[in-house]
Amino acid sequence: MAEEISGSIGPIVLLGPPGAGKGTQAKLIAEKYGIPQISTGDLLRQHVKDATGLGLLAKDIMARGELVPDELLYDMVAQRLREADCKRGFVLDGFPRTAAQAGWLDAFLEHEFFEKSRDKKCLPIVIRIDVDYNDLILRLTGRRTCPVCGRIYNVHLQPPRVDELCDIDGSKLVIRNDDRPEVIRERLHAYEQQTKPVADYYQDKGRLVSVNGSLPAEQVSEQIFRVIESRAWGC
Repeated sequence: MAEEISGSIGPIVLLGPPGAGKGTQAKLIAEKYGIPQISTGDLLRQHVKDATGLGLLAKDIMARGELVPDELLYDMVAQRLREADCKRGFVLDGFPRTAAQAGWLDAFLEHEFFEKSRDKKCLPIVIRIDVDYNDLILRLTGRRTCPVCGRIYNVHLQPPRVDELCDIDGSKLVIRNDDRPEVIRERLHAYEQQTKPVADYYQDKGRLVSVNGSLPAEQVSEQIFRVIESRAWGC
């Protein structure tokens, strides 16, 4: 049930390394405040599935083993943020990933949102979920997925009742490619090289707030909700 808050929430940007729980927290924010969660990964998959013009371009690029260029992502994000359900606010999960993307987002919001309410500016609420490196490794290397029902376990933190078997259907759990040690190292390195400068970008503008992501999920949520409710204002 969405919680009543006077005025709009405004844009919310979640930052943090792989395994920090951004997706989980984005869903909880969306549910609590009645605003959409927007993931660029989900947007990309939906465009490809629907065979939109942008989706077909992205599919061709990915088929060649190349990364989808920023310009294509910008078009997808811009199109989504112009939809009516984003008027009160939205939470971005996985975007921006680079300082260049953060700069584009600021410029887009300035043009699309600020000009339409000239006396008020909805600056993004930027929240970084900080997690100890060792905790990240436990979360990522311990993750197991049921190939049948899709349920996710963690052999270190939330193990199944029977080792390596799904509680629901007894299927043998699998390790996703993204959760293999060599891939995890690459993902964390990519975060340090690309995404950490995003935090520096917002820090320089005095708009970055950090929360302790090593705590239980509900306590992380409480921290995030306090930040949002202390900074949200009508737009």
